[in-house]
Amino acid sequence: MRMRKKKNADARLLKCADLFLYDKPGELKNIYLEIGCGKGAFISQLALANPEKFFVCVEKISDVILLAAEKIKNKNIENVKFLCTDAAKLNDYFPDGSVDRIYLNFSDPWPRPKHAKRRLTSPLYLEIYKHLLSENGSVFLKTDNRILFDYSLTAFRENGFRLERLTYDLHNSEYEKDNFHTEYENNFSEKGFPINRVEAYKV
Repeated sequence: MRMRKKKNADARLLKCADLFLYDKPGELKNIYLEIGCGKGAFISQLALANPEKFFVCVEKISDVILLAAEKIKNKNIENVKFLCTDAAKLNDYFPDGSVDRIYLNFSDPWPRPKHAKRRLTSPLYLEIYKHLLSENGSVFLKTDNRILFDYSLTAFRENGFRLERLTYDLHNSEYEKDNFHTEYENNFSEKGFPINRVEAYKV
Protein backbone atom coordinates (compact mmCIF):
# COMPACT_ATOMS: atom_id res chain seq x y z
CA MET A 1 0.00 0.00 0.00
CA ARG A 2 1.37 3.41 -1.01
CA MET A 3 2.04 5.79 1.86
CA ARG A 4 0.00 8.99 1.84
CA LYS A 5 2.04 12.14 1.19
CA LYS A 6 2.97 13.80 4.46
CA LYS A 7 1.71 17.35 5.09
CA ASN A 8 4.46 20.00 4.97
CA ALA A 9 7.00 17.24 4.32
CA ASP A 10 9.67 19.51 2.82
CA ALA A 11 9.58 21.95 5.73
CA ARG A 12 9.60 19.13 8.25
CA LEU A 13 12.58 17.47 6.56
CA LEU A 14 14.42 20.77 6.62
CA LYS A 15 14.03 20.91 10.40
CA CYS A 16 15.76 17.52 10.57
CA ALA A 17 18.46 18.37 8.03
CA ASP A 18 21.27 18.00 10.58
CA LEU A 19 20.39 14.32 10.92
CA PHE A 20 21.00 13.49 7.26
CA LEU A 21 24.08 12.34 5.40
CA TYR A 22 24.39 13.81 1.92
CA ASP A 23 27.85 12.61 0.93
CA LYS A 24 30.23 9.85 1.91
CA PRO A 25 30.66 9.91 5.72
CA GLY A 26 34.44 10.37 5.51
CA GLU A 27 36.57 7.81 7.27
CA LEU A 28 33.89 6.59 9.64
CA LYS A 29 34.23 3.00 10.74
CA ASN A 30 32.24 0.60 12.90
CA ILE A 31 28.91 1.76 11.47
CA TYR A 32 25.69 -0.03 12.36
CA LEU A 33 23.36 0.19 9.38
CA GLU A 34 19.59 -0.32 9.29
CA ILE A 35 18.17 -0.73 5.78
CA GLY A 36 14.50 0.21 5.78
CA CYS A 37 13.91 2.12 8.99
CA GLY A 38 10.10 2.29 9.10
CA LYS A 39 8.89 4.92 11.57
CA GLY A 40 12.02 4.63 13.71
CA ALA A 41 10.81 2.55 16.67
CA PHE A 42 13.58 -0.04 16.34
CA ILE A 43 16.50 2.31 15.79
CA SER A 44 15.45 4.72 18.54
CA GLN A 45 15.42 1.92 21.12
CA LEU A 46 18.67 0.41 19.86
CA ALA A 47 20.53 3.71 19.75
CA LEU A 48 19.43 4.72 23.25
CA ALA A 49 20.60 1.34 24.59
CA ASN A 50 23.97 1.66 22.79
CA PRO A 51 25.08 5.32 23.02
CA GLU A 52 28.69 4.38 22.21
CA LYS A 53 27.74 3.05 18.76
CA PHE A 54 27.04 5.01 15.55
CA PHE A 55 23.92 4.14 13.55
CA VAL A 56 22.85 5.04 10.02
CA CYS A 57 19.30 4.43 8.80
CA VAL A 58 18.77 3.97 5.07
CA GLU A 59 15.37 4.47 3.48
CA LYS A 60 14.54 5.35 -0.12
CA ILE A 61 11.09 6.85 0.57
CA SER A 62 11.32 10.38 1.95
CA ASP A 63 7.88 10.33 3.61
CA VAL A 64 8.93 7.24 5.57
CA ILE A 65 12.35 8.51 6.59
CA LEU A 66 10.74 11.78 7.72
CA LEU A 67 8.79 10.03 10.49
CA ALA A 68 11.88 8.20 11.73
CA ALA A 69 14.00 11.36 11.65
CA GLU A 70 11.38 13.31 13.60
CA LYS A 71 11.30 10.57 16.23
CA ILE A 72 15.08 10.71 16.65
CA LYS A 73 15.02 14.51 16.73
CA ASN A 74 12.26 14.65 19.34
CA LYS A 75 14.06 12.15 21.57
CA ASN A 76 17.36 14.08 21.27
CA ILE A 77 19.21 10.95 20.19
CA GLU A 78 22.69 11.96 19.00
CA ASN A 79 24.15 8.74 17.59
CA VAL A 80 21.81 8.23 14.61
CA LYS A 81 22.02 9.66 11.09
CA PHE A 82 19.83 9.09 8.04
CA LEU A 83 20.50 8.48 4.37
CA CYS A 84 17.72 8.72 1.78
CA THR A 85 18.80 6.43 -1.04
CA ASP A 86 18.28 3.01 -2.56
CA ALA A 87 20.13 0.13 -0.89
CA ALA A 88 21.60 -0.80 -4.28
CA LYS A 89 23.69 2.40 -4.11
CA LEU A 90 25.22 1.87 -0.67
CA ASN A 91 28.71 1.24 -2.07
CA ASP A 92 28.64 4.83 -3.34
CA TYR A 93 28.36 6.12 0.23
CA PHE A 94 30.26 3.76 2.51
CA PRO A 95 33.87 2.55 2.15
CA ASP A 96 34.64 -1.15 2.07
CA GLY A 97 34.85 -2.63 5.56
CA SER A 98 33.25 0.36 7.29
CA VAL A 99 30.07 -1.38 8.49
CA ASP A 100 30.05 -3.78 11.45
CA ARG A 101 26.40 -4.76 11.27
CA ILE A 102 23.42 -4.49 8.92
CA TYR A 103 19.84 -4.80 10.17
CA LEU A 104 17.12 -5.98 7.80
CA ASN A 105 13.82 -5.73 9.63
CA PHE A 106 10.66 -6.87 7.86
CA SER A 107 11.91 -6.04 4.38
CA ASP A 108 9.58 -6.23 1.40
CA PRO A 109 9.36 -9.98 0.63
CA TRP A 110 8.79 -9.51 -3.11
CA PRO A 111 6.84 -12.79 -3.13
CA ARG A 112 6.77 -13.46 -6.88
CA PRO A 113 9.75 -15.58 -7.99
CA LYS A 114 10.40 -13.26 -10.94
CA HIS A 115 11.01 -10.44 -8.44
CA ALA A 116 13.42 -12.42 -6.23
CA LYS A 117 16.41 -10.33 -7.34
CA ARG A 118 14.79 -7.32 -5.64
CA ARG A 119 14.83 -8.99 -2.22
CA LEU A 120 17.35 -7.42 0.15
CA THR A 121 18.87 -10.85 0.70
CA SER A 122 19.30 -11.70 -2.98
CA PRO A 123 22.85 -12.48 -4.18
CA LEU A 124 23.00 -9.00 -5.74
CA TYR A 125 22.55 -7.30 -2.35
CA LEU A 126 24.63 -9.83 -0.44
CA GLU A 127 27.56 -8.98 -2.68
CA ILE A 128 27.11 -5.30 -1.76
CA TYR A 129 27.00 -6.20 1.93
CA LYS A 130 30.18 -8.25 1.71
CA HIS A 131 32.06 -5.17 0.50
CA LEU A 132 30.53 -2.94 3.18
CA LEU A 133 31.02 -5.30 6.12
CA SER A 134 34.12 -5.39 8.26
CA GLU A 135 35.90 -8.65 9.01
CA ASN A 136 33.32 -10.99 10.58
CA GLY A 137 30.66 -8.29 10.13
CA SER A 138 27.08 -9.48 10.22
CA VAL A 139 23.57 -9.14 8.83
CA PHE A 140 20.70 -9.44 11.32
CA LEU A 141 17.46 -10.44 9.60
CA LYS A 142 13.95 -10.43 11.07
CA THR A 143 10.80 -11.21 9.10
CA ASP A 144 7.36 -12.70 9.54
CA ASN A 145 7.49 -14.02 5.95
CA ARG A 146 8.60 -17.65 5.94
CA ILE A 147 9.13 -17.76 2.19
CA LEU A 148 11.51 -14.82 2.36
CA PHE A 149 13.22 -16.27 5.41
CA ASP A 150 13.85 -19.68 3.84
CA TYR A 151 15.05 -18.01 0.65
CA SER A 152 17.39 -15.83 2.70
CA LEU A 153 18.88 -18.74 4.63
CA THR A 154 19.78 -20.44 1.37
CA ALA A 155 21.14 -17.24 -0.15
CA PHE A 156 23.30 -16.53 2.90
CA ARG A 157 24.77 -20.05 2.90
CA GLU A 158 25.46 -20.00 -0.84
CA ASN A 159 27.11 -16.58 -0.76
CA GLY A 160 29.71 -16.90 1.96
CA PHE A 161 27.87 -16.25 5.22
CA ARG A 162 27.83 -18.31 8.42
CA LEU A 163 24.45 -18.57 10.16
CA GLU A 164 24.03 -18.26 13.94
CA ARG A 165 21.24 -17.74 16.49
CA LEU A 166 18.54 -18.86 14.10
CA THR A 167 14.94 -19.14 15.28
CA TYR A 168 11.52 -19.49 13.66
CA ASP A 169 9.75 -18.08 16.72
CA LEU A 170 11.76 -15.16 18.07
CA HIS A 171 9.28 -13.98 20.70
CA ASN A 172 9.25 -17.39 22.35
CA SER A 173 12.99 -17.96 22.07
CA GLU A 174 16.02 -17.25 24.26
CA TYR A 175 16.90 -14.34 21.93
CA GLU A 176 13.80 -12.29 22.74
CA LYS A 177 15.41 -10.74 25.82
CA ASP A 178 17.79 -8.77 23.58
CA ASN A 179 15.20 -7.99 20.93
CA PHE A 180 14.00 -4.46 20.11
CA HIS A 181 10.62 -4.49 18.36
CA THR A 182 9.64 -2.64 15.20
CA GLU A 183 6.16 -1.29 14.49
CA TYR A 184 5.58 -4.05 11.94
CA GLU A 185 6.83 -6.67 14.36
CA ASN A 186 4.27 -5.76 17.01
CA ASN A 187 1.51 -5.70 14.43
CA PHE A 188 2.37 -9.11 12.98
CA SER A 189 2.93 -10.67 16.40
CA GLU A 190 -0.44 -9.45 17.68
CA LYS A 191 -2.05 -11.18 14.70
CA GLY A 192 -0.38 -14.46 15.65
CA PHE A 193 2.42 -14.55 13.09
CA PRO A 194 5.69 -16.04 14.42
CA ILE A 195 8.78 -13.92 13.84
CA ASN A 196 11.80 -15.49 12.13
CA ARG A 197 15.26 -14.28 12.98
CA VAL A 198 18.88 -15.09 12.08
CA GLU A 199 22.37 -13.62 12.27
CA ALA A 200 24.52 -14.09 9.15
CA TYR A 201 28.26 -13.50 9.53
CA LYS A 202 30.66 -12.67 6.73
CA VAL A 203 33.37 -15.33 6.45
